[in-house]
Amino acid sequence: MSFRLRLFLPAILLASLLTFCAANDNLSHPASQSTYVMTDDDGLLHSYISFFLAGTSGSGPTLTFQTNVNSGGKGIGGGFFGTPRVNLLHDSSAQCAYLSNAGSGDVASINIQTETRVGNFFGSATDNGSTNGIGIVLNQNYLYAGYSASNTIGTFAIGSGCQLTFLGDVSAAGLNGGWVGGMAINGNMLVVAYGDGSIQSFNIANGVPMSNNDEQNSTGFAAAYFPEGVDITQDGHFAIFGDASVPTTIEVSDISSGKLTATVQYTVGAPINAVGPGFNSATVWLSPDESLLYVGNSQGNTVTAAFFNKNTGKVSAGCNSAPLNGFYNPWSYVGSLVTRDNSGTGGVLYLAEFASTGSSIGILQVVSNGTTCTLTEPSTSPVLDPFSGGLLSIQAFPPRLF
Repeated sequence: MSFRLRLFLPAILLASLLTFCAANDNLSHPASQSTYVMTDDDGLLHSYISFFLAGTSGSGPTLTFQTNVNSGGKGIGGGFFGTPRVNLLHDSSAQCAYLSNAGSGDVASINIQTETRVGNFFGSATDNGSTNGIGIVLNQNYLYAGYSASNTIGTFAIGSGCQLTFLGDVSAAGLNGGWVGGMAINGNMLVVAYGDGSIQSFNIANGVPMSNNDEQNSTGFAAAYFPEGVDITQDGHFAIFGDASVPTTIEVSDISSGKLTATVQYTVGAPINAVGPGFNSATVWLSPDESLLYVGNSQGNTVTAAFFNKNTGKVSAGCNSAPLNGFYNPWSYVGSLVTRDNSGTGGVLYLAEFASTGSSIGILQVVSNGTTCTLTEPSTSPVLDPFSGGLLSIQAFPPRLF
């Protein structure tokens, strides 16, 4: 599979939807005790952040559209699966959400409680994410934006009231011609996957990233398995990569030394055709207790849950969902994954389901006893995201705490 896989698919925003969207920008804000799913709708003409309230019914977990906020920018309607386009501080005190607008080249800041746009913030004149998107990760003090076209990572200082101040950018390019794709942050380390088989980490102790001089090809590179999605364990011991590959493939690097080490490759399942379970594994998400690693089979119609040992970094076979509702009618790609709960396995898994029109959020109920597991899609899934021009990235509020 080529690492240059892109999703520049056209998006059509109907006039009636735009009118409805404008009329609903000031609906009541999310209550702090409730759980919400937020989306980067990535529209070509107008891009919004939408809020969905999590609930339950007799038929299972539900999501109900509440409101949206115009981000003030434009998306590209696609890009890398593993790029985090919407993010927030992974802390119960989170007050701000940030989403990238790769079409207009900015990062939009949203006050979660008031559901208002604070502003749009730009990097340098040469920072450009128009090819495959702009990734966003952050800590208490800094936000890092990975620009896929210019191969740069911009640093923004986070100020009061969700304000951002651009500080500068650094070069970040893959060994084999790849772009900044997946990104994850833990402590003083920023980890990047370039989608071309190479990975790299940066030291961010002083704000602006400095290379750890550990850029390398992953173990899977020899078999054309290219890391794209990234997650990091809560203690910062392991970086976990989801590969763009035909069989579901995970690679794990021990980063306890402060640098990436050679990845250990785990292939879960056997190669199968493009519409069966396990095809492409470009998005990954650890459960809150780190017992399960959720894998979006980005170009298939399933989600994989693999067992993960947070002490050793070992990955072992778990379970797959059944074919997901609505695959190829209307949605065609699995994007990012997030969990509802901040304890245990997360209870419910949400997944972005990409379509140029008709994007949706899938819902899976998770059951695990540590030895076996199940992923079950209720009849309440999927839930239409009516304002999306190409949904690939979602987040939950309150967020997972790492």
